[in-house]
Amino acid sequence: MATQPEDWLDDIPAPEEEEDDEIIWVSKSEIKRDAEILKKLGAEMVDLSKNELERIPLDSQLLEAIELAQRIKREGRRRQLQLIGKLLRSRDIEPITEALDKLKNRHNQQAVFFHKLEDLRTRLIEGGDEVIEDVVALFPHTDRQQLRALVRNAKKEREGNKPPKAYRQIFQYLKELSESA
Repeated sequence: MATQPEDWLDDIPAPEEEEDDEIIWVSKSEIKRDAEILKKLGAEMVDLSKNELERIPLDSQLLEAIELAQRIKREGRRRQLQLIGKLLRSRDIEPITEALDKLKNRHNQQAVFFHKLEDLRTRLIEGGDEVIEDVVALFPHTDRQQLRALVRNAKKEREGNKPPKAYRQIFQYLKELSESA
């Protein structure tokens, strides 16, 4: 009993009957670029401190891999970073990148804030009483006498080419005032 050629053709759908599934082709280069981006993201996380890592939403497997990479040196570290990149491929990295951006941004905001305090310190030393009034308006709980004494000492240090002890104390005092405000 030979089967007719038409019998086995009936099971194969005709070309117009196939669903229009859209196939997206990804080049090898693009896959490699994506893998490299994930490895760099993993390397950023490996460079973070333990406290900073706690602020990033990581599952236990990924966290263990990162902690292990922090302890490993040289070639083993490179391979561990590749593993971390591989683990990241199967995860949603958006929450991780957002948390990293927040950490970086917080650092940048702090740097900008410190620059503003340094500028205020310079204005205090060069300006005198009117700038002290501006500081009191900005921070109402300022001790004017202490601030005036620090400014006076900083001016003497600058004139006498002495180490800038009072200059640093002004910055610390302004920092304390801003933190308690």
